[in-house]
Amino acid sequence: MAAATPRKRRAAKKNATPFEMLGAQLAQARIAAGYTQVQLAEILVISTGKLESIEQGRRPLTMDLAQQLDVLLRTNGVLEVGVEHLPDDQGAIALWALAFVDVEKTAISISSYQTHVLPGLLQTEAYMRSVFGNRVPLHDPDEVTRQVAARLERQEILQRRVPPSLSFVLSEAPLRDRIGGTEVHRHQIRHLRNCADMPGLTLQILPVGVTTHAALDGPFVLLETPKHEHLAYTETQRTSRLIRDPEDVSILAQRYAMLRTQALNTQETKGLLDQMLGE
Repeated sequence: MAAATPRKRRAAKKNATPFEMLGAQLAQARIAAGYTQVQLAEILVISTGKLESIEQGRRPLTMDLAQQLDVLLRTNGVLEVGVEHLPDDQGAIALWALAFVDVEKTAISISSYQTHVLPGLLQTEAYMRSVFGNRVPLHDPDEVTRQVAARLERQEILQRRVPPSLSFVLSEAPLRDRIGGTEVHRHQIRHLRNCADMPGLTLQILPVGVTTHAALDGPFVLLETPKHEHLAYTETQRTSRLIRDPEDVSILAQRYAMLRTQALNTQETKGLLDQMLGE
């Protein structure tokens, strides 16, 4: 096959996706700063393959990584702005959540406080479908299937040979909601009850009607990486934040510790779930 002419190459670039264009900018900035892919990946503590995929546009650049790269490559916020303008419906996992999912895959410790919906790691498939089916605007059936598949893939960390240490504090409210109907709800509660007996997993319910509450600002997740870096994650409507600042992470860790004292203990939690199943 004949080599592409300069005109054809220019035409191909004009048809590049936003991810490819941003990836090409990253590659150029890396080269200008004097780094190889191997060197930069090592500094960022990511695989060379992941960096290569980002530069080639096969994988989107996340906001957390863009901010680190802007500092390392001295690009004055250019990459961060580029991520802000990326389309957010290009995959089963929203772009703003990719950084969290990447860390979650290899985390050795995860502590999660949730208030409005049950944590993805503990959801049944039927509950997932109901959650995604309640999205506004509505997903089409194929998109719901993709979303469910991505969430089930996240749950594979529970089957790791050495799974992470897991702690969950759940508000009682989403346990009382019957998302998906009575049968979906009952199956989900039974699944939670089974999870409560899993080795290495601690489940506690924060009951309604409490008089003290350490986390009125909303849900969050604490994570510890294999290199013992402590991170936190918060999520709101259509956006999220992976927190690396030690002081901010410490504040959330203190709140989580206080929440665990305010919640039912593990045996009381199992009792409440048994009661709900009996009802």
